[in-house]
Amino acid sequence: MKWMIASDIHGSAYYCSRLIEAYKTEQAERLLLLGDVLYHGPRNDLPRDYAPKKVIEMLNAMKDDIFAVRGNCESEVDQMVLQFPVLAEYALIPAGDSLIYAVHGHNYNEKNLPPLHKGDILLNGHTHVPKCVEHDDYVYMNPGSVSIPKEDSHHGYMIFEDNVFIWKDLDGEVKNIYEI
Repeated sequence: MKWMIASDIHGSAYYCSRLIEAYKTEQAERLLLLGDVLYHGPRNDLPRDYAPKKVIEMLNAMKDDIFAVRGNCESEVDQMVLQFPVLAEYALIPAGDSLIYAVHGHNYNEKNLPPLHKGDILLNGHTHVPKCVEHDDYVYMNPGSVSIPKEDSHHGYMIFEDNVFIWKDLDGEVKNIYEI
């Protein structure tokens, strides 16, 4: 199965539209959103074309393809308007002999690990910085941010297929590859 993994849309209709275009181009079968879908949060400037109602409409149109975990900007009111679950604190995804532990990153992250076994993958957004770090017992991955990238990173996402993770910008240019 081919997954697209993205985080931190923060209500940007422009970048959500670009993400959906990339999703269709990639011909992914599932979209995993790592939180902060609608609200920009008090620490971020408004993203380009901030229009949460348009983001709601775009994502609800593909609700059967979306899995999501709760970000620090999600609340119960978001669940009232989104037609796919957004309040799960984590998602567990089997990946060969490993387990992907997907979270937003505001609670569990490299400094505060969830329960992981040797070889597992901690996948989160939150920092808005794409990363892949091999630790002794686990691998840490972050797709970066769709709408508000930080530390001079790109607007982007990840593809996960056949035990390979590929980081791409919204134009589809490959930025990094990691195979488990």
